[in-house]
Amino acid sequence: MSGSVKSALTVLVVGASGSIGRLVVDEALLRGHTVRALVRTPDAARRLPKAAQPVVADVTRPDMLHASVKDVDAIVLTLGSDGLGEAGAETVNYGGVRNILFALNSRAVRISLMTAIGVTARVGNYPWPVEVHDWKRRSERLVRAGGNPYTIVRPGWFDKNAPDQHKLMLLQGDKRHAGDTSDGVIARRQIAQVLVAGLCSEHAVRKTFELVSETGVAPDDVETLFAALDADLWAA
Repeated sequence: MSGSVKSALTVLVVGASGSIGRLVVDEALLRGHTVRALVRTPDAARRLPKAAQPVVADVTRPDMLHASVKDVDAIVLTLGSDGLGEAGAETVNYGGVRNILFALNSRAVRISLMTAIGVTARVGNYPWPVEVHDWKRRSERLVRAGGNPYTIVRPGWFDKNAPDQHKLMLLQGDKRHAGDTSDGVIARRQIAQVLVAGLCSEHAVRKTFELVSETGVAPDDVETLFAALDADLWAA
């Protein structure tokens, strides 16, 4: 998967020990970026690739984050609250984004934020409290209002795709609210690829989209998919 060619960035990956964050670290390194990987424990730091720069910090502790964001060009936010329900969504999915943005102190960086397909749903048959969506949706608003160039990716159900299901579909409007895999599926590695590609694409700036896959091969060029999207209408 190729995107527009830009200079190498210093990228902070937040949630680097998670199932998506680990792949984001790999993808960013593969693309030649310098990677700073934020994890919560020294044990998680030891499991990172040797080429990554580990940073041990807690996103719920604003005082720990200033060194994490120092001199970075871009941030990929893949925060997960580990099944902690609404309380975890508030403190991690929302609070972590808020604290990272606060630590930046208005310094401009490129941001890729991962939330979820169906995030605008206020009711539905989801295997988690719908209030979790409220906090993820609020994290999107924080990023849009922060003044940084951003891309917001709302992936479908992780790794529920068939072996021949890798054709990327970038949707807008968040209209799929079944609360199950019929909303859309996507491979974790493709989520990571799109999050990182968005950092270096002018066509991805100020765009929010759902990411799913259909039967077919993975695209060679994600730029044309970014370019076909509408930019967000609200101020960012």
